[in-house]
Amino acid sequence: MAAIEWIRFLVGAFFLLCGLAIFVVEMIGVFRFRYVLNRMHAAAMGDTLGIGLSLVGLIIMSGFTFTSLKLFLVIVFLWFSSPASSHLIARLEVTTDEEPEKHYRRVALRDLERELQERAAAGDELGGDAPDARTENESDADKPDAQTVEGVRSVGAAVGKGEA
Repeated sequence: MAAIEWIRFLVGAFFLLCGLAIFVVEMIGVFRFRYVLNRMHAAAMGDTLGIGLSLVGLIIMSGFTFTSLKLFLVIVFLWFSSPASSHLIARLEVTTDEEPEKHYRRVALRDLERELQERAAAGDELGGDAPDARTENESDADKPDAQTVEGVRSVGAAVGKGEA
């Protein structure tokens, strides 16, 4: 019986130490990043994973009792509330940002559709994918495809109807 207690203690301690390591990485990220959304991302991800691992370690150490059920419910509550609150704070920051062009770029649906049509026309003229039509700074990740534009179009239509 003592061996099972030691194994449970060591596994619980491992999860606790992993949670504490995540908290250290989170603190470094919060102090290292300059922009508030980057800091918030580090804090939110660290909180969710760090608290989860720490509480799982406490659940394992305390055994499977009513206390462990309460700790599990705390984990569930934090998993639902932390992303929601982070999202609300991020929307507030984006809405009230005084220099948005310094931190990110806004792309309208019309701009995406126009860029897609221009690239399609350039590809038709050159007889293929038109690799020469791109500039040096563009990558494949910057190029919108038809599925992306169609997805943005459907979300825009849903927002216009008040469904989203």
